[in-house]
Amino acid sequence: MGEDLGFEKLLDEDGFFAHLFARSPSGADRKPLYGPDLPVVLLTGGPGMGKGRLLRAVRDGFAAKVPVIHLDCASPVYADRAGPEPDARSDATEALFEIAQRLYTWQGTGGSFAFPRFFTGLAMIATGAGEGAPEAVATEVERYEHLSQKPRLRGLGAGDFWRGVLHGAVRNLLSTLFGQTLDPYSAAVSNALLDALFARLAPRGRAELERLYGAYPGAADQPRHGLRNLAADFLAGDEGRELAESFLFRALREDLEAAYAGTAGWLFRVGRPGLLLDHAESPLGERLLSAVLDDRRGGQRDRVVIVGTARRADGGAFLHGGLPAQAPPAEFRPADGGPPAWSRRTGSRADGAPLADGVLLLRMPLLTGDQLRDETQRRQQRGEPEGGAHRRRIDAAVARLSGGRPHMVIRLAAAAAAFRMPADANDRDLLDAPLRLPGGDPERPVADVLLQDLVLDQLPVRLPDVHHDQWLDLLTHLSVAHDEECAGVLLRHHQADRTHHLTAHQVSQLLTDTGWPGCERHFIGDFGLRQLLVHRLYGLRPDGAAWYADHHLLRDHYTTRAADEEAPHGAAFRSVTAHRMNHHLVSGGVDDVVRHLTATLPGRPQEWCAELLEIAQAPYPGGADTRRARAQGLVPVDGPALRRTVDQLLHAVWLCEERTRSTGKTAETLSTLLERLVAMDFDGAGQLDRTATEWKALAANEQPLLHCTCTRRLGRRR
Repeated sequence: MGEDLGFEKLLDEDGFFAHLFARSPSGADRKPLYGPDLPVVLLTGGPGMGKGRLLRAVRDGFAAKVPVIHLDCASPVYADRAGPEPDARSDATEALFEIAQRLYTWQGTGGSFAFPRFFTGLAMIATGAGEGAPEAVATEVERYEHLSQKPRLRGLGAGDFWRGVLHGAVRNLLSTLFGQTLDPYSAAVSNALLDALFARLAPRGRAELERLYGAYPGAADQPRHGLRNLAADFLAGDEGRELAESFLFRALREDLEAAYAGTAGWLFRVGRPGLLLDHAESPLGERLLSAVLDDRRGGQRDRVVIVGTARRADGGAFLHGGLPAQAPPAEFRPADGGPPAWSRRTGSRADGAPLADGVLLLRMPLLTGDQLRDETQRRQQRGEPEGGAHRRRIDAAVARLSGGRPHMVIRLAAAAAAFRMPADANDRDLLDAPLRLPGGDPERPVADVLLQDLVLDQLPVRLPDVHHDQWLDLLTHLSVAHDEECAGVLLRHHQADRTHHLTAHQVSQLLTDTGWPGCERHFIGDFGLRQLLVHRLYGLRPDGAAWYADHHLLRDHYTTRAADEEAPHGAAFRSVTAHRMNHHLVSGGVDDVVRHLTATLPGRPQEWCAELLEIAQAPYPGGADTRRARAQGLVPVDGPALRRTVDQLLHAVWLCEERTRSTGKTAETLSTLLERLVAMDFDGAGQLDRTATEWKALAANEQPLLHCTCTRRLGRRR
């Protein structure tokens, strides 16, 4: 798959990232965007929107011209590396150490980078190694020592930060303490380390450490105090450790800034360095983002381009202090043209300005209709000319199921390459198409691959571990829910044998945190995800038994509730009765629903049409689909003309509202049936004439008869 699919304009020679890095992929200079106060750019979008793919494409396109480091904040490797020395390392320090190591070996324009300021802080927190034993501390410091100066030819000095070659000096000094009887974490070790560091500082180096570490909280402009406080805070853990980690990140960025700001940097270095944080919604990612955003809010300035990922549409609750966003961050939608002007809103840390003021949200683009068709047709076998009936059917199915979500388009298009889809098939039939992934794994239905990619591999960050094994199953059952009450009934039933329960509100919040959009009429608010889950639900047990059981459960719940018509019924339905009839319709109660609709039509045609649409907003169970034939009157139905016409109309509307097959041919059927009702002798029949015109036009243009948020999103992809 093309890593730049859907991102071509962002990545091209004059695109957003070329101006952000002030350097094009070919190495040409570009006018820099923003600065000197740079925003942190967050790529926002839920699973399958291509955030990680875009970061990799940025790395691959620009890393040869400017120093760009890609970091996966969700990788366990950083915590694993910190494990052997928990009092001297953390996942954050290991991630920062990796950034410094990669830049230390940078071979591009301007050469490698040194990190004397960052090294000094790392050396101080190393005093927690081995409970402060000198040999353990020396070994830990030696791990970082090479970062303090750029690689030099043998025999040359270390430059203008250290007076002489530092290598070995710290170990030699600390080794003199080895074997002495010292208390754990003795001050003697940290004092010896500080003496070794400051004894070899050149005047410029001393001034830099005094400025930087003298500003550490509680240091009172004394760098030795600041470094001791840094080590003590790190050892204390919790908020103190986060403060120390944040300061180490500042020191690393100051080293980068120093490499660009001097005469040599002005002469030899080009563009801006970049840090790409994949899975930045993870705890590690949020800590790194919070650190740089807080520094910049406080007036710190550096030229490091920071691009991270964010699942939530608002960029993440941490940006707003855990409160609802008062003012959304600035945003950029690539489809709207060039990037917007950006400047920080007035306010500072002291004024309580949120971290969100320092962010620019880049909304991940959905694939356009042309891009989607190009991708599906590119993968099709050459047995049919472009524009043929089968290709059009595949294009439509991929478009509706994916909604333009790039990862779903790529997977579905690949699975459809050798799949023959009947002309009147439901789009969900495509989900059974086999897909073989690279690497020799056996073929699996594309639905299973997508659920693995979008759900199991992207669990909510804050989902408790105890619920990891049931998350997919819970979402599968919730695919038939409309609101939190409806979802709560299902959750209580399917968690009955568990000690720890999730509530409907908690699940809703977890879905939002993961980046899945909401909808006022569907608890699972993303149309494509809902279709995947509905498909899985029907296949959980033979003959759709799990599907029918869930709908029967909800039907029975709302049968009990229907006695109290004044009770709250949520936004999805006009009444509890309509909610009950919806679940009854899709679980075998078609005839009961027809009787109800026939009895309630006279005297209330407009209210009746609204209720009909609500009842029919439901997926069709698996197996043969008889709705089209029944809508056209090809299936014998007993009863008077009114009942037969209502039966046909219900099935025509149901066909339109499911949104998983072409409805164009149903437009005439809808119009004919409504006009037939207009001609009947019941109170208010004439009011259906306008409805016939409106519904025919909507159906003919593949538009939903009853709009909701997710069907509006679906309509925009057509």
